[in-house]
Amino acid sequence: MKKKVLIIGAGPAGLTAAYELLKRGEYDVTILEKSKQIGGISKTVRHDDNRMDIGGHRFFSKDQRVMDWWEAIMPMQGAPSVDDRKLNRDVPLEKGGPDPETEDRVMLTRNRVSRIYYQHHFFDYPISLKMETLKTMGFATTMTVGFSYLKTVVHKLPNDNLENFYINSFGKKLYSMFFEGYTEKLWGRHPREIDASWGKQRTKELSIMGILKDMLSKLFMSKEARAKQVQTSLIEEFRYPKFGPGQLWETVAADIQKMGGQVIMDCEVKGIQTADGQVASVRYLTDGEEKQAPADLFFSSMPIKDLVAGMNDVPADVAGIARDLPYRDFVTVGLLVNRLNLKNETKLKTLGNIVPDCWIYVQDTNVKLGRIQIFNNWSPYLVKDPEHTVWIGLEYFCDEGDAFWSMTEQDCVKQAVGELVTMGVLNESDPILDSHRERVQKAYPAYFDSYEQIDQVITYLNGFDNLYCVGRNGQHRYNNMDHSMATAFEAVENIVTGRTDKTNVWNVNTEQEYHEEKKEG
Repeated sequence: MKKKVLIIGAGPAGLTAAYELLKRGEYDVTILEKSKQIGGISKTVRHDDNRMDIGGHRFFSKDQRVMDWWEAIMPMQGAPSVDDRKLNRDVPLEKGGPDPETEDRVMLTRNRVSRIYYQHHFFDYPISLKMETLKTMGFATTMTVGFSYLKTVVHKLPNDNLENFYINSFGKKLYSMFFEGYTEKLWGRHPREIDASWGKQRTKELSIMGILKDMLSKLFMSKEARAKQVQTSLIEEFRYPKFGPGQLWETVAADIQKMGGQVIMDCEVKGIQTADGQVASVRYLTDGEEKQAPADLFFSSMPIKDLVAGMNDVPADVAGIARDLPYRDFVTVGLLVNRLNLKNETKLKTLGNIVPDCWIYVQDTNVKLGRIQIFNNWSPYLVKDPEHTVWIGLEYFCDEGDAFWSMTEQDCVKQAVGELVTMGVLNESDPILDSHRERVQKAYPAYFDSYEQIDQVITYLNGFDNLYCVGRNGQHRYNNMDHSMATAFEAVENIVTGRTDKTNVWNVNTEQEYHEEKKEG
C-alpha cells in the first residue's frame, strides 16, 4: 500500500519533493497551496500581454542535481530566440533542442548582467575595487575608499552584526556608499541590528591581494585586452524558461498531476494536529469548507511562524520564538514605457539598444526603490513588443500593513514613476503605457529579533519524525531557488534510505559557498 504524503506549499521545494516521490511509484502525494498560483515567490505573473518575474530568478546552480533536473523538465533551446536572431548574437544551442519561436517548453541561455546605479553612475554588482570602479568614483573618493579598506586590514571589528561584517569586508567608506543604505531599504533595519550570518551567507569579501593583483594586471595589459576583459567580466550566462520561472513550475505541477499527484489550489492550512512525536493530520479550508487530511509523511514549506502557530501543545518558549520571527514583504510595480533615459555604453547588443541589465540595484537613499528589473533582458517573450517598448519591474521592500504596502495601486505607481524621474531613469514627459502592482507576503525571512534563538524551534520541529521543513520559508532561511530544491532532494533521500537525522536537510546553504554574485532571488 502506498504511503500518503501531504505537502504544504506549491513552491520550488514542495513541487520538487512531490515530483521526486512520485517518480518512485510508492507514494500517494497531495499538495495544498494557499494561493491561486503555482511557484510561490518563483511565480510568473501575467498582466495583459506582458509577464512579470517576481523577484527575478536566474536558473544557475553549483549543484549538478539541480541543473540536470531543470534540463529534464525544460530542454535547452536548439535555435536562437527572437532577440538573438535579430541581433545576430551567438548563443549556445543544443542539437535537436526545441525552437523557442515555435515551441514553449524550452529553456533559453541568457546573459547575466547586473549593475549598481548610484548617483547617476553604473558600478559593478557586486561592488569590486577594479580600475573601472575607481575611475568612476574619482581620485578623492578612491583614496578615501583605499585608506578606509587598509584600516580594516589592520584593525578588525568583532563580526557580531552585519554592519561590522561589511566594514571588515569592504572598509567603512565603501560600506557607507554601497551597503548601509541599501541594506536598510531591504530589511527596514540598520545593519548593526542584523545578524552577521546573513552577510556571511550572501557576500564575498574583498581580498587585499586580489585587489593588488587586479590593479597590477591592468597596468601591464594592452588596451585591447583590457577592453575585452571588461566586457567578459560584465557577462555571465544563466538559463531561463521562455515565459519566466513560473512556467517551469507550472509545467512541473502539470507533470505531477499526470503522475497521479493531486494539487489543491486556493487552500489555506488552518492547523496541524500532532501526537506522540508524529504529525497526524492537517486541517485546511477549501471552497469555504474545512477538511482534515491525515497522512504518513508531511512536508512544510509554509512560514515557520505559521506552522508552529497552527500546532497543538507547543511549549511556550518555542511558540514565542516562532511568533516573533521577522519577515520582509515585497512589492513590484510593473511599468511599460517606450524608452529608458539610460544610455547603453556597453558593447552588448540589445533590442532597441536598451541597457543590457537584468537587474539594476539602486543604492541612492533619497528614493525607496531597491531594484529595477528589465524584463526584456530576462526573456523577450515576457514582453508583447520587445522591439519598441520596455517592460520594467520596480522592486520595493516593505512590511505588510505599513504605509507603502497599504497605498492604493494608483498612488503606488505614481510614487514609482516619480522616483524614476528623480533618478533620471525616466523623463517627466515620458508616457506610461501600462502599469501593474503585485504584492508578496513574507518574501524575505529576516535575520533579527528572535532569529538568534531559531535553533530551539528547529530542534522542536525535528522532534516530529514524519515532518520535513523545506524551502525558504519552511526553514526561515534566505535560500535561492536551487537551495530550496536541494532541501527537498535531501528530505526525499532521507525518506527513501530510512535516515532519521535531518541535519543534512537543514545544512543546505549554511556555508559561504554560494555568494551574492550568483544570486537568483
